[in-house]
Amino acid sequence: MSYGIYIGRNLTADGVAYLAGYGDEPSSHWLEINPRQAHAEGSTITVGVTPQADMPGVLTEIPQAAETLRNMRVSYSYYLGVPAPLTNGGLNECGVAVRDIWSPTRKDLVAMTPKDQKGPNYSDLARIVVDRARTAREGVELIGELIGKHGYSTYGGNSHMIADPEEAWVVIEFAGGKGLWCAERLGPDCIRASRPGYIGEIPDAPNEDFLFPEHFIDTAVELGWYTRGEGPFNVNDIYGDGRMRWKGVAWVEDEMKARASRPEKVTLEDVFWSIQTERLTGDTAGYGQVVPLVHPADAALRMMWHAPIGPVTAPLLPVFLGQGSVPEAYRQHRYLTTGESARFLDRRKEEKNADTVSHIPQGIETAESAVYQYKRLMHLAFQAEDTLLPEVWAHWRAMEASVNAEVPEVLRAAELLIATGETGLAERVMTEFSHRCLRVGLEDCTALAAAAQARLRVAGRLNLTAKPLGPAQLW
Repeated sequence: MSYGIYIGRNLTADGVAYLAGYGDEPSSHWLEINPRQAHAEGSTITVGVTPQADMPGVLTEIPQAAETLRNMRVSYSYYLGVPAPLTNGGLNECGVAVRDIWSPTRKDLVAMTPKDQKGPNYSDLARIVVDRARTAREGVELIGELIGKHGYSTYGGNSHMIADPEEAWVVIEFAGGKGLWCAERLGPDCIRASRPGYIGEIPDAPNEDFLFPEHFIDTAVELGWYTRGEGPFNVNDIYGDGRMRWKGVAWVEDEMKARASRPEKVTLEDVFWSIQTERLTGDTAGYGQVVPLVHPADAALRMMWHAPIGPVTAPLLPVFLGQGSVPEAYRQHRYLTTGESARFLDRRKEEKNADTVSHIPQGIETAESAVYQYKRLMHLAFQAEDTLLPEVWAHWRAMEASVNAEVPEVLRAAELLIATGETGLAERVMTEFSHRCLRVGLEDCTALAAAAQARLRVAGRLNLTAKPLGPAQLW
């Protein structure tokens, strides 16, 4: 399902807008930093879904851009039979951030979806926007152009949040094979959560705040779902599930609006909390991201805070677009990676079947897995909500506060180095700081997990049943 939340800059203590969220998939997740790349004329990319997907389709080739932008994002290995690797979005060098979130389409449209559907899927759209868009609006227009020209491969309906320092948009893509999509602009005074994504009433024609194709309303009229002149066109009522704000969305939006009404407005800690609270975040959350939407002096200084699992029991720590690498522990491992259970770190059967060899480099697999260790800590803490969970929470919040006190100086040092032409030294400063933060976090996680395991065992509280324990959630 996934989750995203946007907080406009007029509502925050530091005057910065934020896009935060997490991906909701059970497979492996890993952090990537991808360089800017040039592509030969005539290059293509494969998009869509296979006949084996839950909602089947046909893979096709569409043109690749002449150049793709430097970006950082989280990828993962499985969802409903859609070809891997998949992504729910990230941040690019132009300051465009993307989050992908499920949004259910009306059942009648789902039933109309062709069995040989073609065109980009939800992950393709997120990846292409991160690769190509220079503004949030350009990202919306790109999605519309791709759907109009190549079609859209759905699993039942989806949405994206696309944001830059100036504005944000919610884009809903509908099932049905009819090229239906709609986008709503979110301004600096807006707080908006998606899980699922939703849009309500729209005008009769596109304007600065709403974008949709020419046939968007006409299609509903033709299908007998709407009559012009009989009230406003409500997108969620007519093409969606008719529920608008689900319980969890209403709760977190209302809570964040209440915090925004205080004299101090919404703090960075409040933004973190919006994706950390145990009422919203648990085992289904594969990772966490918070992106500050700013235009720094150089694109290399763009950053996000990243957690390798749902950040209810993990810290959100800084990663910079200009750093040179991702630590081995935070890259793709075999743990929870779809297909790896049938592969080996061994080449003896490679000649007969190349897919018997693991896709994960041996040097990475022999490194610690951050996802595994943080998941271990999560499920230890969830067995003792009264003691361990608040202790783990307090530890990570203290670590975040300590790390974030250093971030401005690191960015300032890197900025000064870039200004004097020392880009290599700036990269080193950011890389070493981020790696240190991520390494110390993982070391603390391992120590906390070992202590928690011993405490639960001695207290006789290890849950050895087939019924997992965890906090009650609103979704």
